[in-house]
Amino acid sequence: MLSMGMPDITPVTEFYNRITNHYMKMIKRWMLPLVLILLTASVTTAQTAAKEDVLKGWHLRDQSKDGFFGISLEQAYQFLGNRKSAPVIVAVIDSGIDTLHEDIIPVLWRNPGEIPGNGIDDDKNGYVDDVYGWNFLGGKDGRNVKEDSYEAARLYHMLKKKYNGNVDETRLSAVEKEEYRTFLRAKEDIENSATDAQGNLLFLRGLFKKAGTSDSLLREKFKPEYTGNELASFKPANSKESDAKSTMSTLFRGFEMMDATNVFIMEEFTSYYNGLEKKSEAMDLPPKNYRQDIVQDDYYDFNDRYYGNNDVMASTPFHGTHVAGIIAAARNNGLGMDGVADNVRIMVIRAVPDGDEHDKDIAHAIRYAVDNGAKVINMSFGKSFSPQKKWVDDAIRYARSKGVLLVHAAGNDGKNLDSTHNYPNPVFADTKERATNFITVGASGDPKSGGLAADFSNYGKQEVDVFAPGVKIYSTIPGGNTYGFSQGTSMASPVVAGLAALLLSYFPDLTPEQVKYCIEKGARNPGMQVKKPGSEGKEDFANFSRTGGIINAYESVKIAASLKGERTDGPQPTPQPKPKVKKSNKG
Repeated sequence: MLSMGMPDITPVTEFYNRITNHYMKMIKRWMLPLVLILLTASVTTAQTAAKEDVLKGWHLRDQSKDGFFGISLEQAYQFLGNRKSAPVIVAVIDSGIDTLHEDIIPVLWRNPGEIPGNGIDDDKNGYVDDVYGWNFLGGKDGRNVKEDSYEAARLYHMLKKKYNGNVDETRLSAVEKEEYRTFLRAKEDIENSATDAQGNLLFLRGLFKKAGTSDSLLREKFKPEYTGNELASFKPANSKESDAKSTMSTLFRGFEMMDATNVFIMEEFTSYYNGLEKKSEAMDLPPKNYRQDIVQDDYYDFNDRYYGNNDVMASTPFHGTHVAGIIAAARNNGLGMDGVADNVRIMVIRAVPDGDEHDKDIAHAIRYAVDNGAKVINMSFGKSFSPQKKWVDDAIRYARSKGVLLVHAAGNDGKNLDSTHNYPNPVFADTKERATNFITVGASGDPKSGGLAADFSNYGKQEVDVFAPGVKIYSTIPGGNTYGFSQGTSMASPVVAGLAALLLSYFPDLTPEQVKYCIEKGARNPGMQVKKPGSEGKEDFANFSRTGGIINAYESVKIAASLKGERTDGPQPTPQPKPKVKKSNKG
């Protein structure tokens, strides 16, 4: 599931704090918690706009120079000076990307072996007209899967008949015991999710109905689209229009996307609401097989891999568009915002629906990226169950054998991944070996915006490698060349992917292991106690990840230069020998 986090909303009352704490604990996995949007009404549009202007691009800034705990990107580029860079392909496995966005068009990967629109597989890779990438959630007739079920529900109902009752574990084989424990965990997961979703729906049902009525009324006035900024200047003629303006303004401010259209806001709100309804019914109703009618692959045959279509934008490109902009939005063009890396081509791979992704799609997405030249793969998604983990593990091994780095969002539960299930992960199920080409990223913030450690971020001294800015990140959003804020470890992961691409662009001979070394060695521990994610207590920031730090582009490029024998200012890190990469017969 997409790993987007919570809007940054300032508490205004004791009631607000109580509700906020309740829903922070309630949110299961990666959805944007729109349950809080009603509680933002006290923040005026002017106040919101002023705060947003200050925070635009904060994640790229330098703490000593600018006062923000960003990644010191300007200093990194100053250090790189006149060095020449080489283009690097970064694959974004996500919900889709707006390939018409002004800041994305210049950085899109274009398949050099494919002639657009001729209906022929020109490059003979098995995927017809894959000009920008591929959509593993589509059908050959052009239709696309938008929403899907949750893995816990899929597993629970698949195993329910076999294990729902009195089970004597002593009579089970080793494989069955593992399967039974997975069933129990899935059952607990959907029971808790259903209870929380039902309570949440009670809170949201009135707003959902009112928002639909209000938007319909305002569409008649604006015929039919309007932005939050246009709504702010709208002067109601009567009490109905005033009430409609108030309701929709609250939604725009809750999303903190005043430039977005009402169509986009209502689509996102509706998607979240429908997701809650699915969770509330998950115990009683078997999940609908959303892909059976559309994708029509033989899911359990891994060799059936040439499914899908080339519609990489589809109808759900918000998340992927925001992620892509963070990595590589065209720099210094005077538009919107700047990406981290300056010589990148974004390969678009759609494999993540509204719901939990399927292991088969992710495994084939990784392999597609590797086979088509990607050197970095960003994965801002995740889930608690992975029934076909072997497929994904083998794809990660394949990426390692081809020198490709995978960057993965840690997730937004505020939990310790050292003791929590989270997939995909770098630990191979069969050997317990750890992939050396895999980075797991937690989300940091700034004292001016959400605290130094994002309250929603997962963490782990063993399982999370680094933290990167992921709170109130301003980036590209789809529809009309617009921009907006979002947050989550989904936004932290592409900051790291962007830095990895930057390193490979200027130091193209680095192995994935060396890139990871430069990023981790360059991370800086802020050296302070901060609020621990998911709790009220404080702890040393160093305890939240293996490195104990927040990534720093300036430090990382200096380390990369030193690995190549160049002199750099400041202390010289100890050069790391080129790691030996084990070849795998499973690739």
